[in-house]
Amino acid sequence: MAKLAIDAGHSVVLSNSRGPETLRDLVAELGPRARAATSAEAAAAGDIVVVSVPVMAFPAMPGAALAGKIAIDTGNYYPERDGRIPELEAKTLTDCEILLRYAPDAQGVKAFNNIFFKHLLNLARPAGAADRSYLPIAGDSATAKAAVTEFLDSIGYGAVDAGPTAEGWRQQPGTPVYGTPYGSFEDEKGTPASAEAIRTALGAATR
Repeated sequence: MAKLAIDAGHSVVLSNSRGPETLRDLVAELGPRARAATSAEAAAAGDIVVVSVPVMAFPAMPGAALAGKIAIDTGNYYPERDGRIPELEAKTLTDCEILLRYAPDAQGVKAFNNIFFKHLLNLARPAGAADRSYLPIAGDSATAKAAVTEFLDSIGYGAVDAGPTAEGWRQQPGTPVYGTPYGSFEDEKGTPASAEAIRTALGAATR
């Protein structure tokens, strides 16, 4: 995602749990529009903040630094990694709703969690391309979703509104829109997925 964003002319601030110095090589590879920072610094710097951490790591996030920010939640709940979380097991909440417990003043949008990272890189197409792919997004703020849609457009993707944050389960692992519309993971090039294909897959999801 950082590469696509930089190619589109965005500046990117990267962080991880191990510290900015561990990102030196990646920043050098990405070029002058990229820099590394602590998680709190990265959250404060971004107009849109991409949160790509395991659910079990949500308590360690710099939640205060996300206040007023658009937070794109790209992750998925995996009990074998995250431990069993009662609300997610009972399907009374989505993982993005759990994230917002730790960043209550952020505007959460679920996106990117249903596509293989190599497909994300290889399926980007300019606006108007016949084979442009679409990604589902879920969130409660129309303003935040509009900003994420604009960002997606800039990096080569269309967006399909999947509804409010509570409907984000429709794009989680095990649903028809998770991975499948973009082809097999073994095929790194991927298969373009139209807006209609994504809408159909979202509509076919069951709990």
